[in-house]
Amino acid sequence: MKKSNFVALIFGTIGCVFFALGMCMALLPEWGMRNQGIVCGAAGIAVLLLTLLVWRKMEGKAPIKLSGKTVGSVLLGVSGALLLGVGMCLCMVFAHMIIGIMIGVIGIVALLMLIPLTKGVK
Repeated sequence: MKKSNFVALIFGTIGCVFFALGMCMALLPEWGMRNQGIVCGAAGIAVLLLTLLVWRKMEGKAPIKLSGKTVGSVLLGVSGALLLGVGMCLCMVFAHMIIGIMIGVIGIVALLMLIPLTKGVK
């Protein structure tokens, strides 16, 4: 394993743990730690962004250039993941199976559209 991949693995794990714990703290009212959860989640996002920058620097890659395609891909990925999550919540928490499955499938299709959008079709 290359050093750059190992560093990305360690920092990525730390960032994901902080983000996940922060979201649990913020979104579970039983815990009563909304403000601390927001801070913890933001710290996780900051560590993940820092990890991306450090990894690209260690690999000798050029910085990410923001283009319309990059922004569109990110927005499609975020919206697809949110739709999939909303569909799962509707099915599992609120017992609205039909609408939950429909929204979840729309999210899955949106996420599958990322493959040809980013890699192209040959």
